[in-house]
Amino acid sequence: MKFMNYIARMNNIKTIAVCGAGTMGSGIAQLAAQAGFTTLQFDVNKEMLEKSKASIEKSLQYLIEKNKITQKQKTATLNNLVFINNINECKADVIIEAIIEKKDAKINLFNELEKINNNHTIFATNTSSISINEIAEGCNQSSQIVGMHFFNPATIMKLVEVVKSKFTTDAVVESIIDVCKQMNKVAVVCKDAPGFIVNRVARHYYLEAMKLVELNLATIENVDAIMEASGFKMGPFKLMDLIGMDINYSVSNIVWEALQKPERLKPSALQQQKVNAGELGRKTGKGFYAYNK
Repeated sequence: MKFMNYIARMNNIKTIAVCGAGTMGSGIAQLAAQAGFTTLQFDVNKEMLEKSKASIEKSLQYLIEKNKITQKQKTATLNNLVFINNINECKADVIIEAIIEKKDAKINLFNELEKINNNHTIFATNTSSISINEIAEGCNQSSQIVGMHFFNPATIMKLVEVVKSKFTTDAVVESIIDVCKQMNKVAVVCKDAPGFIVNRVARHYYLEAMKLVELNLATIENVDAIMEASGFKMGPFKLMDLIGMDINYSVSNIVWEALQKPERLKPSALQQQKVNAGELGRKTGKGFYAYNK
């Protein structure tokens, strides 16, 4: 019976819409298309859609050169992708938003999409730290809202946090787990809580590293080098540059405030300075390190 239910769920999910054509949205759209889903990449900005298309084509070509996929698979993936900038065309079985990390923007988007989709559509948010309960409370179809937190780069990182709100049905969670499996991802289910699992645990990795630098006890380069030598794939400063300083700093503030502002989780003034200066990491060409854009 469980096997039949699994097949039924997967047969019902044929189309995935990804809202937001930034780095994360592009990665998720590529994943969905590679997994065989008809994939709609939606963004109101046509220029962003063009950049997303070029980025996905470049990523797929790289996979061919590394003998990870064939030309036939690349063509099939691109044929599964449709780029749209009209929200009225954004109809799918699962909709994954990867837009700006603002609660009201996500709620407003889902409320617009609820009007043009049916009652069975699942609305998944890729938020890294905003409360899924609060997003669901602002939506009419709260039971269809779920967290689906990918990690950057989405095409490489295996983990997806599937975050269940107090409204989310078990059927929705199971369907999203199935989608993750088809994307060849490892889904970990957790209840809504500040920072979920990974960002809650990771705060210390970033904050303690920045505190060492602020106190002149170590350099940025030394902290990264010793953490990488200890087994971490990336040091905390390189990782913050990859994630984006604005996103990482925002997560720190959300977790800190949600937990009643404990001193141990107070956001770093060093990172705030970077955000204020517009030095957001790789995407701006400068963060804790300098990059060629």
